[in-house]
Amino acid sequence: MAGRGRIRAADIALVRERSKIDEIVGEHLQLKRAGGGSLKGLCPFHDEKSPSFQVTPTRNLFHCLAGETGVLTEDGVVPIRELAGKSVRVLNGDGGWVEAPFKSYGVQPLMKLTLTRNGRTRVVHATDEHRWFVPSGALRQNRREKLTKDLRPGDRLSHSFPVTRVLNPATKPSPFGIARGLVYGDGTRSGAGSIAVLYGEKDGQLAHVFEGCRSWSDERGTRYYGLPAYFKDERPDLEEDTSYLLGWLAGYFAADGCVAEDGDAILNSADPENLEYVRRLCTRLGIGTFGVAKQNRVGIDGVPSDIYNVRFMTKGLPESFFLLDQHRARFLANDKKYERKNWVVQSVEWSDRVEEVFCAEVPGTHAFTLEDNLLTGNCFGCGEGGDVISFVQKIDHLSFSEAVELLANRANIELKYEDDGGRPTAGPDRASVGQRARLVAANTAAAAFYAEQLGTPEAAPARQFLADRAFDRQAALDFGCGYAPGGWDALTRHLRAKGFTQAELVTGGLAKESSRGTLIDRFHRRLVWPIRDITGDVIGFGARKLMDDDPGPKYLNTPETPLYKKSTVLYGIDRAKRDIAKRHQAVVVEGYTDVMACHLAGVTTAVASCGTAFGAEHIGVLRRLLMDQDEFRGEVVYTFDGDAAGQAAAMKTFAEDQRFVGQTFVAVEQEGRDPCELRQEQGDAAVRDLVARRTPLIAFVLKTTLAGYDLDTVEGRVAALEKTVPLVAQIKDHALRPAYARELAGMIGNTDEAEVLERMRRLSGDGGAPSRGRPRAPKRTPDDAAVAVEREAVKAALQVPEYAGPAFDAVPPVAFTDPDYAAVAAAIAGAGGAANTTVTGPAWLDEVAEHCDRESARALLTALAVEPLRSVGEADGGYVNAVVARLQEMATVREIAALKGRLQRMNPVEAGDDYMKAFKQLLDLEQLAISLRKRAIGGLE
Repeated sequence: MAGRGRIRAADIALVRERSKIDEIVGEHLQLKRAGGGSLKGLCPFHDEKSPSFQVTPTRNLFHCLAGETGVLTEDGVVPIRELAGKSVRVLNGDGGWVEAPFKSYGVQPLMKLTLTRNGRTRVVHATDEHRWFVPSGALRQNRREKLTKDLRPGDRLSHSFPVTRVLNPATKPSPFGIARGLVYGDGTRSGAGSIAVLYGEKDGQLAHVFEGCRSWSDERGTRYYGLPAYFKDERPDLEEDTSYLLGWLAGYFAADGCVAEDGDAILNSADPENLEYVRRLCTRLGIGTFGVAKQNRVGIDGVPSDIYNVRFMTKGLPESFFLLDQHRARFLANDKKYERKNWVVQSVEWSDRVEEVFCAEVPGTHAFTLEDNLLTGNCFGCGEGGDVISFVQKIDHLSFSEAVELLANRANIELKYEDDGGRPTAGPDRASVGQRARLVAANTAAAAFYAEQLGTPEAAPARQFLADRAFDRQAALDFGCGYAPGGWDALTRHLRAKGFTQAELVTGGLAKESSRGTLIDRFHRRLVWPIRDITGDVIGFGARKLMDDDPGPKYLNTPETPLYKKSTVLYGIDRAKRDIAKRHQAVVVEGYTDVMACHLAGVTTAVASCGTAFGAEHIGVLRRLLMDQDEFRGEVVYTFDGDAAGQAAAMKTFAEDQRFVGQTFVAVEQEGRDPCELRQEQGDAAVRDLVARRTPLIAFVLKTTLAGYDLDTVEGRVAALEKTVPLVAQIKDHALRPAYARELAGMIGNTDEAEVLERMRRLSGDGGAPSRGRPRAPKRTPDDAAVAVEREAVKAALQVPEYAGPAFDAVPPVAFTDPDYAAVAAAIAGAGGAANTTVTGPAWLDEVAEHCDRESARALLTALAVEPLRSVGEADGGYVNAVVARLQEMATVREIAALKGRLQRMNPVEAGDDYMKAFKQLLDLEQLAISLRKRAIGGLE
């Protein structure tokens, strides 16, 4: 390399010898003893639930026994390790689904196979004797086997796709499925239902799908009302009818898809899970897809965000799939003769990996299909392995020389360099030192500069800001707090004098170019916190506005740099990592001062995201420290403000909660104070108490969700049930689901506990077949206890109105849960009531029939009039009175349940008068229920 010598081999060996890999790796993840002198933790290079990352300190090596390779099963892609010891249906070499057992075949050395397709590269590791299939023959329709060690660059590997179920002319997209797909993509929720929103060409071409729906139009398009809530909230079960699934996919594609000018059909979504579901659905239908791709876009508000897409193999799509004219025209105009389905070998070489491998024993073709339709006969892991230097290279994204220099600095080793002839050379000049080391040095120097500035007269507002929040001088020193002075280039001049280049300052996010082309500081007149990575290196800064005339945002962070990636950075992680691993607990707060307050109060596991919401990659960092998997269960506590924004943050967090196996809690201060404010007003003990009083996240989410519904009305309870039961079904701990289902029934009130349990089980698949679409309540029969009493009561009012009389007429309409019996009771009231009738028998029946508006209820009248009452002996006034009392008792019990749910949701401190009034009402109702129960004894029992 021009201008730079290479590091002496002897020095590299010395760096390897003195750099203890277990200590280096232990700074990034928690390691547990794995036997045989090895240590094990969660792999930092891929997402996994069980620890597979192995470190051998005696050999200074690490390798991954992941088995995370995706296998294409009938239920979607599943990591191969999770299939070991099971028998599942996989796609064989002929495109058919067959049952095959998966087993572990011990630890074996692996080769590295690099493949490409359509510009995408993937790395596969396999044993040297692993079988692959290469197309052969004049038409490439035959296959011949090749072992991994015999593969050569340019070899095309065979693929396998399931047999199509949609190209039969008789298979048409279901209109009902189309409507549901359109609402899922272009609809919105409204009350207890959903709305379809069709604008532009979609309104003109797809309006017929919603014919008969109530609608409202303006210049943009039309909204269609009265559609089920599950159209927007749920995706179809994969066991649904083929036509229905094809219709849903076509509707969703019409809403969020596009057909490029070259005929490529592409579906877009901001949620990659939607597209992974689409790929599973396509597998069921026999439609080929390519992998989910990610792009970054800038929205109309100027905020960048990720958008994901999946591309369909158009050969597997029928013309009827394209519902919009433009989509269909482009599809027909670009009949692709060829689509790249095969992966092409780019290189084959031995790796340094020795790991556990798995295999399926597939009958017939002796082959099965991996993710992205790659046909194979064996399996592999995630592909990461090496020594302490390669670990640092991969974890910190460094070159080999940069990694050696970083480790040498840690071990106090002075490196010597030599030229290509082995002759000693001077150490590398400033420009040739690794970029990461230079940027870390620049940020470290900046942190020292800012900390020194905090003591200047100009920094008085910054010191006052800290003092107002109960942070003294020692706290500021401990956390490295500093002040960015008001001069335009004070830091820039300081760092330039220390030898840092303009390019380094800009790349490191410390300076930027002004409108006049000069270099100026990024931060001015702000309180500054240094942000460190997990190893303790300063990688960026967070800065808080202090001056009213500062036009910038309240908080300003270092921009994305080679060091600072906001999606993975956690403020305080360097201080918290050891206690997180030791206590198996992480506390997630919202800001820098909250982290300071928690640590000073004794909650030393607190961290915070920096300049972005807490997300999936932050979760990955914590999971590796918590060793978060079934054997080592950790605890994550989120603290949120008690205001609406805090509640919204908690709801968003629940969506990511399934990434944790450990228990997840939320700590919300009811008066809206964050940990910093709480410590400031009530002291350290109050912060510790806040975390100690944590509430399970699911309980908080259910309570917050229910607060948005009027649970004193039937409509409100039904809508709340529809919204919250799916949340209970998502609880990762299956053993907790029934308990929370029962608690949910109590929180809603006046709700059948058995119905909630049944809905939850059908949604989650617990204890039965998987759900097919929207869950429905179990069908009630005349033998159900409540229905039997209602039937007996209306029979008595029709057959012996002289006994039923005033008691039956006093029964409120809500006492009837069956709509037919409720309609008969309403008809009796419309005819004047049982107490006021002057006729009996057929004449009375005719009067009631005249006032009965429900056809199914009218059909029951004759049967109700002649079916014998269930009394022992001839019915008398005592029996009829007992039946009516039992009916009123059951209605009262439901009212008690509703009131208990209301009391459970009330705060007796904040709403003391209303709480006591409701409590007194509850006592009165319970006394009434006891009285009615006594009257009912001897009736139906």
